[in-house]
Amino acid sequence: MKKYNRIILCSILLYLLVAAGLASFLFHAENQKDHSYRVEANRILTKLENDESIDKINLAEYETIWKLDFLSKEVHNQETIKSFFQEDNTNNIYIQPFYINNDLKGYIKFIYQIPGFNVQNIFVLSEICLLVLEIFIMIILIYMKKKVVEPFQRLSELPVQLAKGHLKGPVKEEKSRYLGKFMWGMGQLKDSLDTSRQRQIELMKEQKTMLLSLSHDIKTPLNLIKLYSKALEEDIYTQEQDKRNAMHQIGEKSHEIEKYVEEIIQSSREDILDLPVHNSEFYLQDLLYKVIHVYAEQCALRHIDLKIGDFENRLLKGDIERCQEVLENLFENAFKYGDGGRIEISFYEEDYCQLIRLFSSGSTVTDNEFNHIFESFFRGSNAQGIKGSGLGLYICKELMQKMDGAIFAEKCEDGMAFIMVLR
Repeated sequence: MKKYNRIILCSILLYLLVAAGLASFLFHAENQKDHSYRVEANRILTKLENDESIDKINLAEYETIWKLDFLSKEVHNQETIKSFFQEDNTNNIYIQPFYINNDLKGYIKFIYQIPGFNVQNIFVLSEICLLVLEIFIMIILIYMKKKVVEPFQRLSELPVQLAKGHLKGPVKEEKSRYLGKFMWGMGQLKDSLDTSRQRQIELMKEQKTMLLSLSHDIKTPLNLIKLYSKALEEDIYTQEQDKRNAMHQIGEKSHEIEKYVEEIIQSSREDILDLPVHNSEFYLQDLLYKVIHVYAEQCALRHIDLKIGDFENRLLKGDIERCQEVLENLFENAFKYGDGGRIEISFYEEDYCQLIRLFSSGSTVTDNEFNHIFESFFRGSNAQGIKGSGLGLYICKELMQKMDGAIFAEKCEDGMAFIMVLR
């Protein structure tokens, strides 16, 4: 806020500086014009002192003096003298005594015109314009301060509170119309974070409960395996049939433990992908606008040739936010595993479905790895030295399935392609 107040103060100081500079310039121009007619009057006096007659003075040679009048010292008529020295409201006059050899001969009245504009009027008009401009700027600055800066400053603590985990309570509404959508978004973010945290706590409770239950269930077959193994090790069974039965039981209990382990893995996968999907309808162009305007800039910064094919703006079924997430994941994979050459997006229709194909040039995976790229935590050999969790494509697949769509991979000679299928 202090910086904003400094801006207002600087605006006032700038106005005063410009006003003072303009006044100085105009007064200087006035002095210059005043000096010009005096110079011409002195030139005429010099000619007259050299015995040149007033009638022979060519006034066309002068820019300001347009008429001369002479009053001899021999004139004693008071009316004539008064008329000579009387101010003229319509013309500018300048009267000088006329000497020849230090002998006063009379007085010369120079009637002159100031060329150009009236400096005083221009000065007043300029000052008024500057004042109006300054008032206008001040109104804008004060309005912005009241409607934008101060409300935003009151919200400056909200992101800090969210970062610290203070998610309870509604977001206080601001009357400022400029921050309405921002406040709505912050409220949505706060509710989403609170819901995610509550869901995380529930999942942790469920996970702990499941682990305790499975740990208890695993103990029974594990203890039996230990007993049968010890009996076989100490050669307690004398008959061959008993030995085979003990080994059979060990195998059965091992399968039982394997089943419990699969339940743990499946439960972990479900926890990871607890991503809500809200299916509705949206236009293809709206989806592309959310993604392309961001990644076109990223491609330009990375000097990647991005080509976008022609498409029809069809109405699609699904969750536009989740579709955006899938496309963003595919772009990020292209940046990570591509060679930085080119990325191509093409569109076509098949069986009443919209297909979006994203191709990136670069190295491909082996045939064996290609069969597992959509599995969780799987990373191909081309991912060595590249940060990642191996969940990106798995999440993409699950999200597309929740939207009643699909995603496929395609190996090409010079890169990889992924095809999104939307109804």
